[in-house]
Amino acid sequence: MHAHNKVIITCAVTGAIHTPSMSPHLPITPREIADAAVAACEAGAAIVHLHARDPHTGKPDQRPAAFEPFLKDIHGRCDAVINLTTGGSPYMSVQERMQPAKVFKPEVASMNMGTMNFGLFPMLERFKEFRFDWERPYLEGSKDLIFRNTYGDLEAVFEELGPNRTRYEFECYDTAHLYNLRHFADRGPIEPPFFIQTVFGILGGIGTHPDDVMHMKRTADRLFGRDYRWSVLGAGAAQMKVAAMAASMGGNVRVGLEDSLWIGKGRLAESNAQQVHKVRGILEGLGLSVATPDEAREILQLKGRDQVAL
Repeated sequence: MHAHNKVIITCAVTGAIHTPSMSPHLPITPREIADAAVAACEAGAAIVHLHARDPHTGKPDQRPAAFEPFLKDIHGRCDAVINLTTGGSPYMSVQERMQPAKVFKPEVASMNMGTMNFGLFPMLERFKEFRFDWERPYLEGSKDLIFRNTYGDLEAVFEELGPNRTRYEFECYDTAHLYNLRHFADRGPIEPPFFIQTVFGILGGIGTHPDDVMHMKRTADRLFGRDYRWSVLGAGAAQMKVAAMAASMGGNVRVGLEDSLWIGKGRLAESNAQQVHKVRGILEGLGLSVATPDEAREILQLKGRDQVAL
């Protein structure tokens, strides 16, 4: 079977959205993050998308020194494609956010394609008690938070990371972000195939209705034709529904505790691997096959794991 007919599963193992008090299963320490990534790869994830946290408080930490322990561990224990965030947390500057990708030169780095409101505060309706003093203000502060990704910011990242031949997972939370990507594609700092991750269900971005998923797909098809590979991420309860819908239309999928803490209604996922197994079951139920890390490298035309600074 040709690699291009296979579905790439990305697993985003910890992120910067959820806080430690929301789930005892959220990986925090370098060892937990590494173990989660390796288990996700063994379950069928070809790509692992990585953030770092303070090992004591779980607060998002974008210093390269916070990434190094688990990156070397993951790189040594499995052959997953390593995808580093340049999104970091919405409270960080773009210079801070791009440092890990600049230092470690991964095969893939995420790239948020527009400035937006990024509302995490609705989670305060569900979660009332917090173990660490940073958690509540972090969520409350998102009422007045602008997640800044200006054209100047995007240009700076392309200039700094371009020489490393790192490809991007272009995170598009709305149709405007697809047009922003087209703007840069027309001016040449980035080359196809574009790996476009359309994100559904973050307050401030597009919703999770099937019409929203279709609208993003149609817009990307019109703007990029055959020059892109499509992947989807559904936040929270929409995670598996959005994945199933996109997979049935030829898309790739992303799961992981960054995007949803749940495995079913009212049931916390016990691991990232559990979500990978679940989405893999959905894909195989649709008659689809899952891409290996090397098949993902071929589909996305990546530089190869021997070209990263680990």
